[in-house]
Amino acid sequence: MSLKSQFITHDVRNQPEPLPALNFWLSDQPLRDAVESNGGSWAQDHLSQLGALTGGELMEQGELANRHRPEFHGFDRHGRRIEEVAFHPAYHKLMREAMNAEVHSFSWRHEDQPGAHVVRAALMYLNSQPDAGTGCPLTMTHAAIPTLRHTPELAAQWIPRLTATAYDPRTLPAARKTACTMGMGMTEKQGGSDVRANTTRAVQQADGSYEIVGHKFFFSAPMCDAHLVLAQAEGGLSCFLLPRVLPDGSLNAVRIQRLKDKLGDWSNASSEVEFQGATAHLVGAEGRGVPTIIEMVKLTRLDCMIGSSAQMRQALVQAVHHTSQRKAFGRLLLDQPLMRNVLADLALESEAALALTMRVARAVDAASRDAHEAAFARIATAIGKYWICKRAPAFVNEAQECLGGIGYVEENILPRLYRQAPLNSIWEGSGNVQCLDVLRALQKDPEVRDALFSELGEVRGQNTAFDQHLQWLLTSFDDLATLEVRSRLVVERAALALQAATLLKSGLGEIADAFCEARLGGEHGLAYGTLSPRVPFQSLIERALPVM
Repeated sequence: MSLKSQFITHDVRNQPEPLPALNFWLSDQPLRDAVESNGGSWAQDHLSQLGALTGGELMEQGELANRHRPEFHGFDRHGRRIEEVAFHPAYHKLMREAMNAEVHSFSWRHEDQPGAHVVRAALMYLNSQPDAGTGCPLTMTHAAIPTLRHTPELAAQWIPRLTATAYDPRTLPAARKTACTMGMGMTEKQGGSDVRANTTRAVQQADGSYEIVGHKFFFSAPMCDAHLVLAQAEGGLSCFLLPRVLPDGSLNAVRIQRLKDKLGDWSNASSEVEFQGATAHLVGAEGRGVPTIIEMVKLTRLDCMIGSSAQMRQALVQAVHHTSQRKAFGRLLLDQPLMRNVLADLALESEAALALTMRVARAVDAASRDAHEAAFARIATAIGKYWICKRAPAFVNEAQECLGGIGYVEENILPRLYRQAPLNSIWEGSGNVQCLDVLRALQKDPEVRDALFSELGEVRGQNTAFDQHLQWLLTSFDDLATLEVRSRLVVERAALALQAATLLKSGLGEIADAFCEARLGGEHGLAYGTLSPRVPFQSLIERALPVM
């Protein structure tokens, strides 16, 4: 025996091969079904093009962009203030491909085509899987359009810039760029979600612009070309468009204090800023800041649902890929009854999250043409945002368990997904804010209640567990005296009912029935992997497996 051979300790066996490059559109049967059933299949070639990128080269770019976080450079070497946030080239690659694919603009560039918001939701879903951080500027750029339309002169200037597709990260006046991005600044230290407690002041100038003095505790994302911000004007809390660079090429008086050191979302920059006499322009009317900017928030909340659903999908793909190659006790993990229960349960959750998300996207798409869909979107967005975003962290953690110890190691994507997962339940209003928004919608507009129960009533009689659950909801919504304190439970069960109804309408009979029995009928524990043996494990797992 040679000396060298004495140090060969083992062969590497029974380790899965890395996930190969995939087309995240073609390999995702539930996504393709959801897009088709909600009227977006006319854009499948466009979706396939982005799917090939997101499941291929952009996976590595997402890893690099998160490993090399953005850095704040306040001054150049000569002491001149530059307020620059520097990004790794991988981040710019991700942004460039996303904007080229119209992730930020598809809804508006194809506005006359029914289903445009559904297609755009699918684009966002695909784009969120290799990296979620670019979702922040892409989401806000997309969502700003309805708010800007409150002020036609600003809309005429900015909407063409925000819907352009040639990504341009240069620090230049907006008029000189090939495309622009939009951020948002609402919350302050003393108020958080209570934006009416904001103290930032806006004083009108002789030329009609406003001078802004104050701060924002969360200012996302600081490298955007403009931000929509809230400030107190003479007429009350108002919405303003605040450009990063002024027409003469000078920086606006927005001083970045620091970048946030966040739990996740590492590829994206979030900041604290001070406004030291910054120039801004009124959007909408003075005193109407919240109703004006809420047009933006409606869409960013939908993107929270999309982002969480996408994280679930990517975590599930990682889990089924690993377990389909890894053996224990003489059998593939995928073939072992208890693991099959876990994987089928995760697949069921992912199916339901995606189904409701795309149904809400269809309602948003039709809202301008259909009063029922508009009312449904108003309440279903808050319900879906509350529940789907709440489910993501536990979902990703269960997927990590499927991999065992390697699922906790930073060499694969699951730790990054786990850090990212809590964000969407916090961003754009925490769980309590969503529940209160549901209550406000019910009190302000009785049509939203009718729209909700009309949607649910369409499948009455198809499943006994669903019918019993629906009756509980009707009774609970009628008990107004204690509705606020019970609203988390009521909103949770409303979300489950909507997911069940959407699945029942989808034609996936055995999967819909499995969801109803597990989530509504009580045949499920508090953890994943506690489904009844009657559930169609094989069908769920086969739909979850990515098609190579």
